Amino acid sequence: MTQHIGGVPALDTLAGEWLERSALNHLPSLRNQWGQGHVNGDLTSLSWLAFAPYSGGYHTGALRIDSRVPAAERLRWSPWGVERAATASGLGITTDVRMGYERSRLMWRLTLRNDTSEQATAVVEQELLAMFAHSDVDWGWLYGSPWNAGHHHDYFTTERIRDEATADSPRQVQFLPVGERWIRLGSPRIPGIQRDEDNAPMLLESELPDHSTKDAERVRAPGAACRVKSVHVRPAGDRALMPLGDGAEYKVEARTDLRIGTVELRGGDVLACDIRVDEPDVTGVVLTHGNHPDSLQIALDEGRLTLRIAGELLVSPEPLSIEGWHTVSILVSDGGCELRLNGAPVLTTSLWWEGQRWTATTDGATVSVTDTRSAARCVYAFATAPDTVEAAGARAVARWNVTLEPGAATTLGIVLEIGASAERVAQDASAVAASFATEFEAVAERWRTTWDSAFEPGNTEFSGHLPTLRTEDSDLSRTYYLGALLAIYLRNTTVSPIGPVFLTGGPRLGATTTFFWDQSEWARTASLLEPAGLRAWIMAALAQPYDHCHSFDTRNLLPVGNHYAANDHSLFRTVKAYVGVTGDLTLLDEKPGGRSVLDHLRAMAYRPRGLRAAFGDGVLVDFGRDAWELLECVPNYRDGVVSLNAGYVGMLRSLAALLRALGDDGDAEAAAATAEADELAAAVLGQYAGDGRWLIAHPEGDEVIGHCLDFELVAADMPQDLSPERGDAMVRFVSEHLIDGDWMRALDPGDPIAPLSDRPDHGAAGAFAAWPGATAFGMCRLGHPDIAADVLRRAHRATSGGLWGQAMEVTDDGTYRVAGRGVANRDSNAAVAVTEAVIAGLFGIEAGIESLTEDIGTVRSPYGELDHVRAIGFGLPRPVR
Repeated sequence: MTQHIGGVPALDTLAGEWLERSALNHLPSLRNQWGQGHVNGDLTSLSWLAFAPYSGGYHTGALRIDSRVPAAERLRWSPWGVERAATASGLGITTDVRMGYERSRLMWRLTLRNDTSEQATAVVEQELLAMFAHSDVDWGWLYGSPWNAGHHHDYFTTERIRDEATADSPRQVQFLPVGERWIRLGSPRIPGIQRDEDNAPMLLESELPDHSTKDAERVRAPGAACRVKSVHVRPAGDRALMPLGDGAEYKVEARTDLRIGTVELRGGDVLACDIRVDEPDVTGVVLTHGNHPDSLQIALDEGRLTLRIAGELLVSPEPLSIEGWHTVSILVSDGGCELRLNGAPVLTTSLWWEGQRWTATTDGATVSVTDTRSAARCVYAFATAPDTVEAAGARAVARWNVTLEPGAATTLGIVLEIGASAERVAQDASAVAASFATEFEAVAERWRTTWDSAFEPGNTEFSGHLPTLRTEDSDLSRTYYLGALLAIYLRNTTVSPIGPVFLTGGPRLGATTTFFWDQSEWARTASLLEPAGLRAWIMAALAQPYDHCHSFDTRNLLPVGNHYAANDHSLFRTVKAYVGVTGDLTLLDEKPGGRSVLDHLRAMAYRPRGLRAAFGDGVLVDFGRDAWELLECVPNYRDGVVSLNAGYVGMLRSLAALLRALGDDGDAEAAAATAEADELAAAVLGQYAGDGRWLIAHPEGDEVIGHCLDFELVAADMPQDLSPERGDAMVRFVSEHLIDGDWMRALDPGDPIAPLSDRPDHGAAGAFAAWPGATAFGMCRLGHPDIAADVLRRAHRATSGGLWGQAMEVTDDGTYRVAGRGVANRDSNAAVAVTEAVIAGLFGIEAGIESLTEDIGTVRSPYGELDHVRAIGFGLPRPVR
């Protein structure tokens, strides 16, 4: 690797290489310290754009060459942008898209080259869409994005529209969901996992939990007061008529929630039913296909029929007659949807870009897009003036007639500015377009400056800095520095009132969200790089109801999602790391959520007192039966699992050490906490199943499991309790059954539960971003740094040409890549655990409570040298209480 400042590699050397589209399951992301987005499979369009408080819907428009949309054949990721390349009409086309650094701005550079021996001509058309909305609310893990008829997160519809970006003539694919869904009569569920079906494998292939924030005000609509009968699907083609329900007549009321059968709606199918209302002005839902934001739904609004589907809402002009029965039928297809009443067409959807909500206008030099439902205003400007610009509905098209001699090339530049002031965004877009080449290159240079600052003591960009790793091991170096880059890549400087935060993942999720668990996987590294930011984050996190959520929206400081059993361990570990790195004992006296941080630590460490299992010896913590609170996709990983029980052992011992270090007559409490830890540790050791595996304690009996999380937390929090033989057996099990090529599997593929746990993050098909780093740290704790170093050396090869995602999945040829299925994130800050494993594992700088009173770790090891370590015992004085 090319060395730069003091041994730090130049940022350009960490950019990815050109990869064939076929090698990527998950296309690259785009970030700029303010926002995030995803490239699509064509050459220019983007989706999942968010610069809070602005979010974008649908996509930004495809590039056409002679009326055809070239699909990206090759892609290359850099921290500052993504390049895509293809060949069309005899031209080699390369596009490069970047976000203006710390701006709500997008910039495209299109390069067309004639590599033939003949003159080439082509009509180049760039579709210009800017379906952005401004919203101060709805910034949960599932954050809201704009639709023609609303503002909500709709993962699967957006993904279908993204896939259609490469079509020469786009269809209305958003109206055709994949897979069978329940037909529900009456009050619809809030979109998300249907909890009454929780015993099914939790693979997230067609449904998502409702991880929105409460300020989104998602309320359950009432059922309509009516009667319904003859619900059926009339399939296209020669498939037989499909009746739904038992043929009875159903009475629907406000609280009705009745499932009458499942069906998959395909193109050309007709869903129909007979409806009767006995009173005027009825309002409520009649029928819903599924439990999803894009669900087809028939309802009544003051007696008028309505059709809602995939971001569209149509309302009939006249109320339904209260006399007799009416046959209502919905034709669904990729050309649109049509509602018929008694055989006559009443409502028909329009193309999503036809100007139902957004209006595009042009003065010939720029394109302005206005959102009629929010303050969002957008303007496109051009570095090279198009030959023509046309605007209609929500869409504009810029057109260039290009003629190139053999070997010649031309470059086109496009700018999109997003904001609340139409005048301001127009001025900014035009100014950037006028000096496009300079502004475009400035983005990359700004990223290089930020990268250098992250390793520079006393820099003005971060409140701390990272250690410089000097090593001749190029693979270990690349993994270490890519982990550091991931932290910087996911750092957002404007989204939260608490200051800079490290977002957990995305871009299809979490534009403002941080998970307690993910942050804890690299809390030492965060304490080194951004101690002020992490301190503020800890205060905000402890002010959340962390016993009832798994994360929080850092913008509005609101809880998100269901409870995670790992929360106590995660938050305790993060506070411990921060204090162990910085020596900032004043944090312990702060009072987030109405009690001191020290009392929060007490409450978390003592949680086992109220959660003892009512089975077995009654010592282990019982984490309950809801798999969504643990590993989500491993159905039997619940009740008395070893991993988090071991975590409580470590928390109790760390609390005891902290109380002794603080003095204040804490010896008696410390002794009691130590005794509790020893009792729990003995119970954990009693769950050893042999051969490096552990038992899960269930009320109905114990069950063997081969999951990496048991290894990681026992090794991290209880190494002193393990005999050398048992520790070696654990290492052998992980090495032989979980470590696999360049990555690992979270669950042993031979485990009996593996077929029901196919997700590539916590199941047998791959592993979560944090697990190789956490596993390597565990190897070091058990005396096998050589194996740990080998794991870390290979980890960088699983990045799919960029950085690590939430899950890396194994492919047919045995290699690993960033997964897209299972709603996995393209980016995940948990993977910074590989950098943490180098610092805390290979160099032993564990930054725990013991660091307050004794030297822990070294800056020199067989793996190299760490320079500029800014931690207690390494340049920072020990605190005095």
